[in-house]
Amino acid sequence: MVMEPNLEIRRLSNLLPASGLSSFGKKAIKIISKPEQAKVIDTTFPLPWNQERLIYINFDLWQNLTKQQRDLIFLSVVSWLIEVKWLQLDVNQGLAIAGVIAGLVESLQVDVVGVGISLSLTTVALFNIWKKNKSQDSQINADTAAIRIATRRGYSQVEAAEYLLSAIETIAKLEKQSNLDFINLIRTQNLRAIAGLSPIKIHKVL
Repeated sequence: MVMEPNLEIRRLSNLLPASGLSSFGKKAIKIISKPEQAKVIDTTFPLPWNQERLIYINFDLWQNLTKQQRDLIFLSVVSWLIEVKWLQLDVNQGLAIAGVIAGLVESLQVDVVGVGISLSLTTVALFNIWKKNKSQDSQINADTAAIRIATRRGYSQVEAAEYLLSAIETIAKLEKQSNLDFINLIRTQNLRAIAGLSPIKIHKVL
């Protein structure tokens, strides 16, 4: 039976957690059918001036996952999206803002060297923010959040970890990946530990 994308989009939308979305609202999460993409589920990195969080799904591939696998991988992607923060003032954000302000000041004074230095500072800081949000820690935190949300949807912690683990592995096969990349290897090891399938644990579920 062929999956009806609109029905599945509606079902997935009902899974969205109320908490964590208050800063930009549930409507900011947009699930879009993209049959031409090679990935089962994908998303664009949310830029600071764009409040929309876009999730692209190839439903021809997506329908090969079980409902439970779809739930958990979707919740993990959503959790990662809503945790991408541009306005938390750590060192990198502070450098980025300082670089922008300095660049504006220098440009008003027509200081070419100063403008170049300020723009370089901003670029490095923004790259560090992007890198932090694409790190293994951010992915593991997203998995942790997805499991926590799933326990409020009727799953046990062990079940949620098992379904997310199997979803990651099944997606790799659907996308014809010969091996999992480093981050997904870390994620699956962590999920095996949560599910009681391995003694080695990378991250603690809160």
